[in-house]
Amino acid sequence: MSTVQSIDRAFSVLRALIPGAAGVTEIADRVSLPKSTVSRLLSTLEELGVVEQVSVGGDYRIGAGMAEIAAAARPGRTLVAAARPQLLELSRLTGEAAGVSVRDGADMLYLDQVNPDTELQVRDWTGTRIPMHAVPSGQVVLAAMSRSELDAYLAAPLATFTDHTLVDVATVRRRLGEVRANGFALAVDEFAEGLSSVAAAIVDSAGRVVGALHVYGPTYRFNTELDPAELGALVVDMAARIRVD
Repeated sequence: MSTVQSIDRAFSVLRALIPGAAGVTEIADRVSLPKSTVSRLLSTLEELGVVEQVSVGGDYRIGAGMAEIAAAARPGRTLVAAARPQLLELSRLTGEAAGVSVRDGADMLYLDQVNPDTELQVRDWTGTRIPMHAVPSGQVVLAAMSRSELDAYLAAPLATFTDHTLVDVATVRRRLGEVRANGFALAVDEFAEGLSSVAAAIVDSAGRVVGALHVYGPTYRFNTELDPAELGALVVDMAARIRVD
């Protein structure tokens, strides 16, 4: 296999992981390559830190190294490294997945995610873009916008993902008012049925919102095992610890 061909195939494998974690067989099907070839490529990519296994012998996902490379071409290029300790601590304290994201146009781009060591986990959202109104991470960014910028965002059609997605402009504005008052955003089943999330804004030394820290997991656990107010306060505290120049 030539060097150019190896690079081409490696990038095919990385692109195949954008939708989420997958095993060798599934990846091989996505890229139309032999499993033995995909396995060798994954081993090399894992050594380089651009992919990682969710668990020993389990599925592969985009690794922190690749997230840092992607972040370097976007605002908040140091955010992944700066937020990593808080992601680990937030996931440990809550037993849920924790992530960090930045604004990318009208969307939030998910840069990194840490999953808890539990059997039932949410998918890895790293590399995913989601419209800001549909997720708490985007809502904390919207809440910090100027009136004119927010009006421009809300003037465009708001995509619907579930029956609970906020698409009525007046309702979105009320939610953003709650975010400003509470310091965090909470969403239940708004982007995906059965998924709940809490987010808080990450600000730089000048007080500008540069991203969002969020924790998310199955709605039934959020309803029975986690107090929304306490969880919100925890995420706000963790976001405040992230130092970005």
